[in-house]
Order: sequence, then structure tokens, then C-alpha cells
Amino acid sequence: MRIEVAGENSLILYFGDTTDPQISAQVQSAVSETERLLGDALIDLVPSYASLLVIYDPYKIDHLEARRRLLQLSDLSNLDDATEGALIKLPVWYSPESGPELEALAQKAHMSVEEVIALHASTEYRVYAIGFAPGFAYLGQVDERLAAPRLSTPRQAVPRGSVAIADRQTAIYPSTSPGGWNLIGRCPTRMFDPDATPCMPVQVGDRVSFEPITKERYLELGGEL
Repeated sequence: MRIEVAGENSLILYFGDTTDPQISAQVQSAVSETERLLGDALIDLVPSYASLLVIYDPYKIDHLEARRRLLQLSDLSNLDDATEGALIKLPVWYSPESGPELEALAQKAHMSVEEVIALHASTEYRVYAIGFAPGFAYLGQVDERLAAPRLSTPRQAVPRGSVAIADRQTAIYPSTSPGGWNLIGRCPTRMFDPDATPCMPVQVGDRVSFEPITKERYLELGGEL
């Protein structure tokens, strides 16, 4: 683990430099330990693939003391223990109608559309980070046969709920927004609702699996066309 200054009242902890479930588990373990180490001096924590951003109150703790306490994380053996988050199952309407790139991905992988759907839905993904937009969860890793680069020309508007692939990541667009990922389906579940508690159905460290559903079921669950 290494610690670097990220701002006048923030430090960033690095646990590795690859997308790896074990490193992600270490990040999650560090979250609870950092809360204990900094107590009420802690303002916020932002976990990501292999790092943890720590924002602290400079009126309650100075930089040197915050760094000294965080260095204790290097000696905690339980950071090596795998941390299993909750398993969240999300319904997806897979179709060329809802996923314009579905057929192209199937052709690229030398598979049928049905095989692509089965492969994407049979994989259990880990939530590595949440960013870009509130509720945009980066899930990995996609089977390498389905990996695809971002579109050369991003769309101006990707519909809310779109399930997409970019490289070996998959995600659900929480709101209508510009985007360049490959669209393969739609999910009716709201990925961000500021009026709900919690406001997101998934958190960093959780596991996600997808359940194929029909268009009719998608609409019954509140999905939008």
C-alpha cells in the first residue's frame, strides 16, 4: 500500500494497479478500518478499483497525523481477507431492439445472439467503482469474448437503463446521458433514485448478476421504451 496527497485535506491510498477481486476486497476492508482510525475527523471515503480516496476535516486532524494513522492499514492482516458484498440480481431485456450493438458483438465473437445473452447473464460481476454519473456502477469483468472498445462516435443520448459493454466492463446507464459504450439491453431497475433509501441498489464491493426477461416483463417492471 502507498499513500499520496490528493488535495489539501485528502489522501489517496493505492493497493495495487490492476482490476482484481482480491485488491477490490482489500479496498473494501480498508473502508471500515479507515472509519475506525479517523473517527469524526473523517468527511468522506471514495473507493475505486484499487484505491481509496480519504477526505478528512483539517480542523480536527492535520495531514501528518492522518497519514500516520492510515499507515496502520499496511499492518492489518485482515485486509487480505476476501470481502463478499451482497449479491444483487438485476433483470435485463436483451434484444437488438433494446441493445443496438448486440448483433454486432455476437458477430465479432462468432456467437449467436442467444449465446451472447447467455454468456453475459451467466457471469457474476463485481462492483469496482461508482462514478461518471450518480449510480453508474462499473462492473467487471466481462468475459473476454464479449470485450469491445467504446464506439468511435459516442451517442448524444443513451436511454436510461441501457445495459452496455466497454472493454471488459459492463454497466447500466442510470439516466439518459451521452455515452459511447456498446448497448446490449435494458434494465428496468432504477440505478439512482435520490428519494429512495438507499439511493442506489448497489454499492462498491457488491456482486451483480443479470436475469434475462422479455420485453413484456420489462414494461411490467416499469421499464421505458
